[in-house]
Amino acid sequence: MTDTLRICFSVYWQTSCPRFILLYLRLQLVIIWSFAFWSLSATKLQASQPDANLNSLSQVKEQITTVPNLENLNKEFHSRIESYSALTGYQFAPPPILIAAPENFSPGLRVVPPTPPPPPPEKLQPPPTTTQPVQPFAVLENIQTDFRNDSNNFGQSKQFIEPTAQFRLQNGNRIRLKTGFNSFSETGSESITNIPLQLGWEGKIGDVKLQTAMGVDLFNRLPTAINLNANAEIVIIPPKVSPSGKLTSLLTLSGNLEQGPYKFNVQTLENQITAWRFGPNLFWQIDGDTSFFSLYRFSSYNDDNSEHQSFSRLERKFGQFSLAANLFTWNYARNLERQSGYFSPPDFLVYNAELAWQGDIFNFLSCRLATNLGQQRLNGKIDNANSYQARCTAKLSPNFEADFGYGFSNVRNLDTGGSAYNNNYFTGQLRLKF
Repeated sequence: MTDTLRICFSVYWQTSCPRFILLYLRLQLVIIWSFAFWSLSATKLQASQPDANLNSLSQVKEQITTVPNLENLNKEFHSRIESYSALTGYQFAPPPILIAAPENFSPGLRVVPPTPPPPPPEKLQPPPTTTQPVQPFAVLENIQTDFRNDSNNFGQSKQFIEPTAQFRLQNGNRIRLKTGFNSFSETGSESITNIPLQLGWEGKIGDVKLQTAMGVDLFNRLPTAINLNANAEIVIIPPKVSPSGKLTSLLTLSGNLEQGPYKFNVQTLENQITAWRFGPNLFWQIDGDTSFFSLYRFSSYNDDNSEHQSFSRLERKFGQFSLAANLFTWNYARNLERQSGYFSPPDFLVYNAELAWQGDIFNFLSCRLATNLGQQRLNGKIDNANSYQARCTAKLSPNFEADFGYGFSNVRNLDTGGSAYNNNYFTGQLRLKF
């Protein structure tokens, strides 16, 4: 009996055990797949709503690894919301950023929530679309070219052609660039050519108007020289203008400082004479027809000489005519004309009366004619001092004007002994505004 049971159990084990094992494995596999499916479904429900158009997992990983900056993407997404709001009139509140969700790295994966978003706490304003034009650092305001040619009856002549470009900065200050081509000639001497280069600045500090400039003077056969000047001006009595546009009241006081080569003649340049000059200017518009101007200069030369110079002018207008009185004094510590070449009288005085007319010849052309009658005193000797000038201004266009003039004078600028002295000069100026 026992043997019979052993034989039956052995046969049952060989025939039923494989089926039992297979059934057990199938049960384990079903449990594992069910758990995996439940876990995957729970993860998707936690992250977002189901979407049939979601990309595959490999595509999402690729998008995550190619996003360079989450902050830039956030700005781009917000800008799209604002653009949409500008078109539709509806303001969206930007949803919070969840870094773990793949749709935050790719706005195309974001799904619309089933319920409308709550109203925003405040209205989002789109960024202003109008942009201010970029202001240049400096704007060219005008170009002014000065011309002057002087010649006397002793074979001395000098010519100046000096253009100046003026630029206005963003803060209202001004920059000036000045250059030129000047020449000096004299009988029996080799001529000299001069090219000045100068950079200037103009601005205000409080109520004081400042002008400064510095540069160099280049010569064809002489060493380079440095030049500089400065001016400070203050308004004591503010200007008043009548309804017709006439200046009726103004009082200004200014201080001046200059240093550079003394461009008097060839001999002065060859001797490399330089000077420091400083002193005040005073201008007073007493009323609409009366004005007063005065200046004083003290100069110190590098040849141990010094000078005092003063000029005063009182003018009264009568319609198109004017009458003025001029007084000029010039005194040097030493007379070094033979050694240094410049006119340096110990005692020189000029006083005269000026009669002038100014008016329009044509609509575009206005002129001024003036004559001066007076006397001059040089080293105690008194002589007549006469001169006359003519100057016209042509307004060729609203932005372009030209001045040209001629003058003659016998006021001495050279110690000629008993010989007569006279000087002729031509002047001009071109003004171009931008």
